[in-house]
Amino acid sequence: MEWRLSAGWQAVRIAAALVILLPSLPGQKTRAAEHDAAAPRQFDNASALKYSQAAIGRTIGDYVLTDRESREVRLSRYHGRPLVVSLIYTSCYHICPTTTRHLASVVKKARDALGRDSFNVVTIGFDVENDTPRAMKYFAGKQGVDLPGWQFLSGDAVTIKRLAADLGFVFFRSPKGFDHLIQATVIDSDGKIYRQVYGMNFDTPLLVEPLKELVFGRPSGASLLDTIGNRIRLFCTVYDPASDSYRFDYSIFVGMFIGATTLGFIAFMLVREWRRSRS
Repeated sequence: MEWRLSAGWQAVRIAAALVILLPSLPGQKTRAAEHDAAAPRQFDNASALKYSQAAIGRTIGDYVLTDRESREVRLSRYHGRPLVVSLIYTSCYHICPTTTRHLASVVKKARDALGRDSFNVVTIGFDVENDTPRAMKYFAGKQGVDLPGWQFLSGDAVTIKRLAADLGFVFFRSPKGFDHLIQATVIDSDGKIYRQVYGMNFDTPLLVEPLKELVFGRPSGASLLDTIGNRIRLFCTVYDPASDSYRFDYSIFVGMFIGATTLGFIAFMLVREWRRSRS
């Protein structure tokens, strides 16, 4: 009996050891660990860009962050609409403020074209020691960003590290603050990365075009008529470089009408000539 008990305890101890060892066995790495292993170990633009592009098609984890009023926000709350994610650090004196103000101007143009509630935006502080809810609130106010559907969020070190890995975003401390790509990530309504947008003053279509594809290109669950309407808006909402804005191009319908009328006239003439030749 005593031997059986000892053998039983030994089996329990072996099983416990296996449970502890399982995460380190081949093929059992977590998603975050895999992303972290692929991340550059020092900043250079080419490696950071390659790492960022590799994230396209990846589904973002459901992380819990904190808004400007210190309330918890889960990223899954943004499912159902496209989401734009921008990462900044609040002590940045030039690049991050300029990038955020430019992003705000493009977001306004996108909403004018796609609809006020067509997508959401979050700006996340990655300097966890300094990017507190209070700092994020001050940063948003200083950049003049007070748009509906745009949150400024912060998080703890583990959350920010994992989220950055999901987004393909790397940052390294440097004498001037941080070295990082200037990156905005477009995420679809299911939480999957659809496009990466780079640059402090990127061209308007670089952000609006992928959002347009996601907003108007997806099937509408309401009705067939709504789906057709979205398809029409997808093709007829066009960029006007002269005004740096989007507009609905009615000339496409005019061209379609002229083309259909011309084809109808040609068909009529062919049928008439055919009838004459038979008589």
